[in-house]
Amino acid sequence: MSGSQHSTYKPKTGIGRWFDSRMPLPRLVYDSFVAYPVPRNLNYMWTFGGILSIMLASQILTGIVLAMHYTSDTNLAFNSVETIMRDVNSGWLLRYMHASGASFFFIAVYIHIFRGLYYGSYKAPRELLWILGCIIYLLMMATAFMGYVLPWGQMSFWGATVITSFFSAIPLVGNWIQQLLLGGFAVDNPTLNRFFSLHYLLPFMIAGVVVLHIWALHVTGQSNPTGIEVKSKTDTVAFTPYATIKDAFGMIVFLFVFAYFIFYIPNYLMAPDNYTEANPLKTPAHIVPEWYFLPYYAILRAITFNIGPINSKLGGVLCMFGAIAMLFLVPWLDTSKVRSAIYRPWYKLFFWLFVADAILLGWLGSQPAEGAYVFMAQMGTLFYFAFFLVIMPVLGMIETPRRVPNSITEAVLEKKHKGAGGPPAGATAAPKAKS
Repeated sequence: MSGSQHSTYKPKTGIGRWFDSRMPLPRLVYDSFVAYPVPRNLNYMWTFGGILSIMLASQILTGIVLAMHYTSDTNLAFNSVETIMRDVNSGWLLRYMHASGASFFFIAVYIHIFRGLYYGSYKAPRELLWILGCIIYLLMMATAFMGYVLPWGQMSFWGATVITSFFSAIPLVGNWIQQLLLGGFAVDNPTLNRFFSLHYLLPFMIAGVVVLHIWALHVTGQSNPTGIEVKSKTDTVAFTPYATIKDAFGMIVFLFVFAYFIFYIPNYLMAPDNYTEANPLKTPAHIVPEWYFLPYYAILRAITFNIGPINSKLGGVLCMFGAIAMLFLVPWLDTSKVRSAIYRPWYKLFFWLFVADAILLGWLGSQPAEGAYVFMAQMGTLFYFAFFLVIMPVLGMIETPRRVPNSITEAVLEKKHKGAGGPPAGATAAPKAKS
């Protein structure tokens, strides 16, 4: 399962052999996507890597065409979006594919992240693979935030105003960072130009990190639901046709749902206020970011008290960025020797509580920062950080995992014959983790 395996690619024509000896691109494709061995027990949670690749390509292609018709000027931006919708051939389709595509991109990446947390895909030797995925996520967030400003609607303008204002809370360099982002002292034409330039550039940076992510994946090999490493050829199948057929089916189902939103409810995931042109003199009653930022927005607003010399504004900013930073530290925070939550009953329980907490924080981020909502957000924030900083390390030291099969093949056979005579012979119990 490493990149050092001997290639089985054999060019069938003279031109193929000539090309292969000079630039073995067909060999690379064959070794990476045809003959590449993958664990035989992969489920549909492993299709989201391919789905994310499709969504990234869709976002880049539709974004390039939209940029041909968009005008990054505060006096013209809103009307240029309306022109795209009404006058450009299929402009409405391109715009809805791009706007709804951002939401579906995040839906896929959140499922991908939760799958990694559940099955322990971040554990050695895949720490760098996980970190590259976190970098992609961070770049996605920056790209989406800047793209949200471009339509120059009410929520675009005020969202940019509120979020960039939080950088001023950072000591010493905060005001400089804020002015660098804004291009001045307030959200205006220089801000729109900066955000448009960066929104166009960052997807290509994401594509570059995705290449590194796939490269790291092919070096360490695919993880799998059991968390057991491949030990023999019987544990694997060829990527094509076995994994490709499953990936294709998963992509088709995902794209059907995506198409339903585009053609029937394209504005369902968008803020209604953003269909009103930006007005610096009229503040919306309730300023919220896009739904995929809402958990972090809830964490930001949950800090309503000073912590020693740290005031509430700076504390909220630190907690918001700290919530993202936690993901980078996961490979070292989880002390368990067992990867998959399938064999960790207590971790499985706390994982699903964490999923519920993330959903709750998302809902709280959409509510006014007042009354019981603030207290609930504070409790949700406390559990969020406790999951990474307390539960993960402590469970790894005290939890007694269930019996772990000796190989992937044994796990597959055990599942197949479950209830028909007990587990295969030779299975061993996982040792209790030691501190």
